[in-house]
Amino acid sequence: MPVNLSAPNPAELFPVAGVRIGVAEAGVRKANRKDLTVVLLDEGASVSGVFTQNRFCAAPVQICREHLAVGRGIRAMVINTGNANAGTGAEGLQRARSTCAALATHLKVAPEQVLPFSTGVIMEQLPSERIEAGLPAAIADAREDNWARAAEGIMTTDTVPKAFGAQVLIGGVKVSITGISKGAGMIRPNMATMLGYMATDARVSQSVMQQLARELAEGSFNRVTVDGDTSTNDSFVVIASNKAAHPVIDSLDSADGQKLKAAMLDVARKLAQAIVRDGEGATKFITVRVQGGKTAEECRLVAYAIAHSPLVKTAFYASDPNLGRILAAVGYAGIADLDQSKIDLYLDDVHVAVQGGRNPAYREEDGQRVMKQSEITVRVMLGRGMAEDTVWTCDFSHDYVTINADYRS
Repeated sequence: MPVNLSAPNPAELFPVAGVRIGVAEAGVRKANRKDLTVVLLDEGASVSGVFTQNRFCAAPVQICREHLAVGRGIRAMVINTGNANAGTGAEGLQRARSTCAALATHLKVAPEQVLPFSTGVIMEQLPSERIEAGLPAAIADAREDNWARAAEGIMTTDTVPKAFGAQVLIGGVKVSITGISKGAGMIRPNMATMLGYMATDARVSQSVMQQLARELAEGSFNRVTVDGDTSTNDSFVVIASNKAAHPVIDSLDSADGQKLKAAMLDVARKLAQAIVRDGEGATKFITVRVQGGKTAEECRLVAYAIAHSPLVKTAFYASDPNLGRILAAVGYAGIADLDQSKIDLYLDDVHVAVQGGRNPAYREEDGQRVMKQSEITVRVMLGRGMAEDTVWTCDFSHDYVTINADYRS
């Protein structure tokens, strides 16, 4: 069961003018499963994305980068689940290009105006002929209020669909924002086995879209980790349909730019945190906040060292306050001149360690009380400066092993 996460209410997912979504069953890997999604964009939309930092990236990631670089204006996306089209060589690239060309033919646009996305099993050839055969049904299903079905259509080992919406006034005009994401395992920043899509009808110039996508990802998807593995396929795409009746935002430093970014970042964080809450086998949602660093970067080093530690994660699963594991992770995070005598550690309201040693007032039953909660905050004070940063993670349970042992069956 996901940690304090339920399926989205379709009524809370706002249609975005100029963005239509269709979902179909193409039998990519299993029959009777929503596994093909198309996103159709009116002409004039601004689109940008950020992708995995894994050098062994999947065919669709390579093609997305190529097509965005062409700059002809993206008009559609084709997303399949069940097959990652990664580790598939030249044939995988050809099959991904074929799906782009097929959708482009249906829409009477250029193949370079289509972005492909895949998620699922690695090192199996994409059944592109099934995807192409399913395109007419997906196109026929396309409508602006189809976000909830799309959230289902991109799931793999997720137990619930993930989608959130928001509205904000920009220049006195109500602007809608809706996003979906998927991911449960092989999740680690830069980015993870996740797909994320956000759309708004706000008017945003193409010149600032890459900055917007990057900053949204940095504040959300690049702050979550489930298991420390960086995927081959992760992608986060941001769309501005430019249908709203306010002046064009051509700088994120403007008042309207800051307001729109803040609203979109709130949705992006909910989508990213939903992935952690639905982490494979997760029973606890853990916030790791590191404060008092010289730089935010070194705070992240410490936060990720804690969040990635199997010893820490299994201790949280067992509600075992073996908190020396956290201090050990702080020590090996990579800060060469770290002074352990300045480190304080908290679990929620419980002050565990002071100046690098056990707090004399700390009682193990207090630590265990916190660790039994479904939501926990770990706070580390480094005593080095004023910088801070936060990441979100989950525990490791027996089910994590079971799910990944059986993933291909």
